[in-house]
Amino acid sequence: MSTAATWADPRLAAQVLRERRDGCSEIALHVEALHDPRQVLWLEQRINALAGVRRVAIDRAARRVRVVWQTRRTSLPTLLENFAAAGCPARPLRHDEIEDARAAEMHDALKRMLVAGMCAMQVMTYAFVIYIGVVDFVDFSTRNLFRWLGLLTTIPLVFYSARSFFRGAADELRGHRFGINLPVALAVVLVFAASVINTLRGSGEVYFDSVSMFVFLLLGARYLELRSRHRGGAQGDALIDATPLLAQRRRADGELETVAALSLVPGDRVHIDDGGMVPADGVLESASVQVDEALLSGESRPQQRQRGERLAAGSVLLTGPAELRVEHGGTDTGVARLGTLAARARQARASLAGSDRDAARFVRRVLLLTVLTALGWLLVDPSRAFDAAIAVLVVACPCAFALTVPVTLTRALGQLARHHVLVTDGNALLALARVDRALFDKTGTLAVPRLDAAATEPLRGDSREQVLAWAMALASQSSHPLARALTEAARGKVTPSQAQDVQVTLAAGIAGTVEGRALRLGHARFALAEGRIDPELADDALVLADDAGPLARFHFHEQPRSDAAATLEQLRREGVGLCMASGDHADRVAALAARLDIGDWHASQLPTDKLARLRSLQADGHTVLAVGDGSNDAPLLAAADVSAALTSGTDLAQAQADLLLLDGRLDGLLQARATALRMHKVIGQSRRWALLYNLFAVPFAAFGLVPPWLAAIGMSLSSLLVVLNALRVGHDRTDDATPGRPGSGSAAAVSA
Repeated sequence: MSTAATWADPRLAAQVLRERRDGCSEIALHVEALHDPRQVLWLEQRINALAGVRRVAIDRAARRVRVVWQTRRTSLPTLLENFAAAGCPARPLRHDEIEDARAAEMHDALKRMLVAGMCAMQVMTYAFVIYIGVVDFVDFSTRNLFRWLGLLTTIPLVFYSARSFFRGAADELRGHRFGINLPVALAVVLVFAASVINTLRGSGEVYFDSVSMFVFLLLGARYLELRSRHRGGAQGDALIDATPLLAQRRRADGELETVAALSLVPGDRVHIDDGGMVPADGVLESASVQVDEALLSGESRPQQRQRGERLAAGSVLLTGPAELRVEHGGTDTGVARLGTLAARARQARASLAGSDRDAARFVRRVLLLTVLTALGWLLVDPSRAFDAAIAVLVVACPCAFALTVPVTLTRALGQLARHHVLVTDGNALLALARVDRALFDKTGTLAVPRLDAAATEPLRGDSREQVLAWAMALASQSSHPLARALTEAARGKVTPSQAQDVQVTLAAGIAGTVEGRALRLGHARFALAEGRIDPELADDALVLADDAGPLARFHFHEQPRSDAAATLEQLRREGVGLCMASGDHADRVAALAARLDIGDWHASQLPTDKLARLRSLQADGHTVLAVGDGSNDAPLLAAADVSAALTSGTDLAQAQADLLLLDGRLDGLLQARATALRMHKVIGQSRRWALLYNLFAVPFAAFGLVPPWLAAIGMSLSSLLVVLNALRVGHDRTDDATPGRPGSGSAAAVSA
């Protein structure tokens, strides 16, 4: 049975197909061979020509293709066969539900905001005619007409756009907590109801313009915050590529059959080809092999595994083939448990994060003032009690207060994006200002592989510059840590060549044509033809070879990141305690800790060990920043008060991180902390303004001295002031200074 035909199994297809409401199916495919634009165009034309295909979306950067089609007209195996025939073999991915949920959430928020905006603009036009009546004569019939027009225009805003506030208020009441949604929902309902009653009876004040503007401003702020958060969270399901969906199981008669990896059970025998990915956790039953566990541990060095040792799902065989006896398959594999542990840790962190205490206090005060006003007027003049209470609720309604955090946070996210720091969770940025402990991973985070230029060995008489230029042409097409190290070392030293027909083999190497020569760069078994492997080349160096044999060997050594020492020193000056936890051996961890002056370090740490160390720090009352890049760091990153990952790390690590350092530099942490400190100060100033505004305006509203037009102006001015104050984040000299320099960055922001 061919690999494509295997996907006819309904159990396997159910893992990758997402059924749509229009009767079509959707699939996400990983396609490595998307380098040549002409090949991409040919692939798109070929797939679009298949029967029943509705849409083909190709993302070259992510090496992903999404296809929407009718499976009854073109089967999944036929679709995959056409990909292979086009020279672009495709690997189906588990259905991308997270990305679809994000898109639906963004689409829903945008629709509600646009509806609110259109309604608010129209209602303000009608309200202007009514306001004219304060200074000039407007006849009774005209005023009533525009009241009714305002009512009709506000209805979709209240019953559609403001629905998220009603849901939020219901959740807060069920959770027995005060949040910002409760006064917003009460204000919208009561003010709208009072305005409807006054419109029906033809007398009294109407506040349709205040309700409309209030809802639109809050929805706008929430949409901007949501958009900024989703930009960083668009990593998708990080476990999609972690393990293969197919496996070669050995039957009782010794023959191999291709089955769904999810169907593997303990005791099954699995055959893994050279360069293949391990589909399940198990015990190696064949000769020793080399495996790449970078996906799981972040360690770029190949690991030697002997007969009887365990292999982890998601590892890649560098030498093989291998026979594996399955111990854990499907959702019981180690990599699946890592994802589950990370999800539980993030859920626990979210449940422990209490509601905004300042917002809760503000809400209680607003509600108390409204009730006291109503009770006071019931004693003096019951006919004015309802109108006076509504006036207090409108004036004190926390528009400015509710806008403070979203507007300031949105400004901060934009400023950090300019400095190549992407924030995926705005709440974590608020916590960053309180961090007093930082827990770092080692490999890939504090230390990276570097090319030993002096030890570069041309093997056939070519110059070092020539072999380095050839290797750079291939290495620049890969994101593997060793390939990035080679590219960085060669940049500026050699004239780069252009590689054609590039093919990247996961955890093995890169093949392509450079200056008319077919070259391969990678581990020795990949780069050299089978049977011609020199034992001296079979180490962890990279080998460059052509059809005639090896051309050069490149050696690497581990050293601290160029900005690691300065970043750690700056954090120490700010009072942040440092700790390093690594899965690497103690001698290498100790050596790096000595170079970076980290006294608190721990070696041979499993993911559960790192998580336990974090829990211990949090139990002692510390606010902890965790920084890592490997999939084994995912539970740690998910559970930390604030977490950061470099974009050179694994997808799973990035998916759990709150901060993504896009340029691979640790000093982005300093810029993020400086911005967080400044943002904390600006939020405090804006909230104090909101409180002062209420203290001044509420007494006038309570005595019935605030007409609707004045309440609308007061609300607009207070909200405008909050927005203008938020613009100060990133405009101060301290925010624009380079982190780590004396008198700049977060240290300077503390004294601002």
